[in-house]
Parts: sequence; C-alpha cells; structure tokens
Amino acid sequence: MNTHMAVGAGDDDLMVHVGTDGVEQALALGARRATMGARTMGGVVLVAGADLPDAAALVAWVVPAVERARVRPAKRPAGP
Repeated sequence: MNTHMAVGAGDDDLMVHVGTDGVEQALALGARRATMGARTMGGVVLVAGADLPDAAALVAWVVPAVERARVRPAKRPAGP
C-alpha cells in the first residue's frame, strides 16, 4: 500500500506490519514476533490462521495495517 507493506500471508500465518510502537499491543492480542532466520523483524508480527476464525477477525488486523501504510509518504524509487 503506497509502497509500504501492510500485510502478507505465509504458511498458516498472517504477517502484519504494526510498527514498532504497535508490537506490544499486538503481542497482547495473541500475535507473535515475526522472524527471518535468526533476525526479529521490527514492527512486524505474525497472527496464526487459527486465531482468525472469521472475516471480522481478519479485518481487525488488516484495516489498521492498511491505514498505517496509507498515511506514510511513498518511498522514493531505488536506482540511478
């Protein structure tokens, strides 16, 4: 969204960009920290598919992530 990641999916998890300021709240809601190898991804959490029983649960994670990405300025294109 607007050149920023909001959500993604992998295996049985929803990957949600909550920002570094949103990680603790997301963890309290049942998410877990996202890792890539041994590295923890800052501001990104994983929500188990089993914790998304219906569309309302999915929307509760997706809409704030999309809104967060939407208000950020677009990244400048890389390259020469």
